[in-house]
Amino acid sequence: MTTESTGGSAAARLKTPLTELVGIEHPVVQTGMGWVAGPGLVAATANAGGLGILASATMDLDELEVAIAKTKAKTDKPFGVNIRADLSDAPDRIDMMIRDGVKVASFALAPKKELIAKLKDNGVVVMPSIGAAKHAVKVASWGADAVIVQGGEGGGHTGSVATTLLLPSVLDAVDIPVVAGGGFFDGRGLAAALSYGAAGVAMGTRFLLTQDSSVPDSVKQEYLKRGLQDTVVSLKVDGMPHRVLKTELVEKLEHSGNIRGLYAALVNAAKFKSMTGMKWTTLAKEGLNTRKHKDLTWSQVIMGANTAMYLKAGLVEGNTEAGVLASGQVAGIIEDLPTVQDLMEHIITEAIERIDSLNQYRVTTSA
Repeated sequence: MTTESTGGSAAARLKTPLTELVGIEHPVVQTGMGWVAGPGLVAATANAGGLGILASATMDLDELEVAIAKTKAKTDKPFGVNIRADLSDAPDRIDMMIRDGVKVASFALAPKKELIAKLKDNGVVVMPSIGAAKHAVKVASWGADAVIVQGGEGGGHTGSVATTLLLPSVLDAVDIPVVAGGGFFDGRGLAAALSYGAAGVAMGTRFLLTQDSSVPDSVKQEYLKRGLQDTVVSLKVDGMPHRVLKTELVEKLEHSGNIRGLYAALVNAAKFKSMTGMKWTTLAKEGLNTRKHKDLTWSQVIMGANTAMYLKAGLVEGNTEAGVLASGQVAGIIEDLPTVQDLMEHIITEAIERIDSLNQYRVTTSA
């Protein structure tokens, strides 16, 4: 990591393996949050010098193509697309990304070796998200260019190991750039991650809580009024560990039986089918792929339908009584709704100040 002055009155910037790999100005990644990371937020992040990642898990191929086009119309800077490696049309999505000149392919699950090779052969940076050192080693051996590692503090699907332990374990295991996620929201966190040896940070909730986020203002206010103890990792949303805000719906889900959860999943599966136009056979095929890749029970596969619809109700429709609000623990410490541009400038300025201030602790002794 080095600091550079851009000349004139412009602020200094940080150059890391991430900024060099992707061709961005700042080592900050906006994660591919479902229903949140659309063209507006992604382009705003890219224009502010970071890496915005477009979420495509809830889009069909045509919708993804439109979203990519809208993003390109708003920015000429590099951006990424996050896709699920277990989708049956993942190869088609990759072909589209290559054709449309998307710079980064981000994956929620480890992509197959042949998909990584195809992307790299066409100049696309491959950056899977992982939750354990062994997973980082696997994708690195397959040719991944970098990894995003999320600790347990992060929102959405998450693990149980804190970032402060997970990050160094991954850094010790691989020699490709590692981007740290889970618990980051300001320049202090960026400076800390860089001190560990990370190439940058990834943030979700912090970008959700900006003026450029499409999440309804009433929902953003719901996040802002919460404390550090107001999230919970629930297994009742979709059968997998999912960090969300504590709401009345979540409390009901937490105290509900398995039958109620499965019934809700079947209802939500029907809604998802109607929304996407998918056939039941296609949904079943996707469920089989998910079960194979994630080693899930059939109950968890069926409950997976809850994710898209619960999140849509909360984050798009603003219905906090019928929806779920994925959230990192940082929601309890965030107090404002800046523009992405202002947020990025503050993070970089603060990070550089923190890094420079460490010199005060250095003592030089004579031999």
